[in-house]
Amino acid sequence: MRYLLLFIFPYFLFGDTSFITPLEYASQLYKNPRGIGCHHCHGENGEGKIVATYIHKKKKKSFEGPVINSLDFNTFYKALNNRIDGMPRYFLTKKEVQALYLYLQQNKGKSDAE
Repeated sequence: MRYLLLFIFPYFLFGDTSFITPLEYASQLYKNPRGIGCHHCHGENGEGKIVATYIHKKKKKSFEGPVINSLDFNTFYKALNNRIDGMPRYFLTKKEVQALYLYLQQNKGKSDAE
């Protein structure tokens, strides 16, 4: 037992002690970046989603979260840092934006039914 502890202890001091993979982190971030998750408006995999339908001046309209899983990184990054069309500002770090982009690229082409 003593030898096992001598072997494992340095690993915890100097080794990779992360218990979550980058993709797991990205998934959690997508589902709850700073309050409301991206999936509520953009779908589980960034495929876009109708958020609400309503009547305005006797015409049926809808509020939609656009498709975001087909954006290039620069467009995605800019969209997260500009408040347009109901998009909240999350104040994400560049690493967090990269993680979200990783999540979307890994899940591109998947549907909600999967």
